[in-house]
Amino acid sequence: MGLRLDIVTPERELFTGEVDTVLVPGAEGQLGILPQHAPLITVLDEGVLTARRGAESLAFAIHGGYMQVLSDHVIVLADVAEQAEEIDVERAEEARRRAEELLKKQPPPEEQRAAMAALQRSLVRLRVARRQRPYRPEREPES
Repeated sequence: MGLRLDIVTPERELFTGEVDTVLVPGAEGQLGILPQHAPLITVLDEGVLTARRGAESLAFAIHGGYMQVLSDHVIVLADVAEQAEEIDVERAEEARRRAEELLKKQPPPEEQRAAMAALQRSLVRLRVARRQRPYRPEREPES
């Protein structure tokens, strides 16, 4: 018996499906959810949500929100969430570079907080996008 996972944002239902496990970025650290988990409601932090379905691993960028766990159902109400395929890697890399450049200039505290948040969002997006790319071993040089 698996878990039903629903990932919802204010704009859309991002994912609904059966999974075996869910690993989420909780406000106080990573949380692992298995079937028959005790009921739980918690705040989510920014990070990578990973769901496993057999040998398949699904990754989502989660940017805050809440999670409710029932014995066989996990509901993620995310402020913002993205699937790996939706992430524009070039745009995320550019956002990372802009945030890092701004932080090097030691901006005022308010701008620094905004730059740190932008940097964190871009790093999460890049981690998720890279995790879902297929592994392609480099070829050995032909002799």
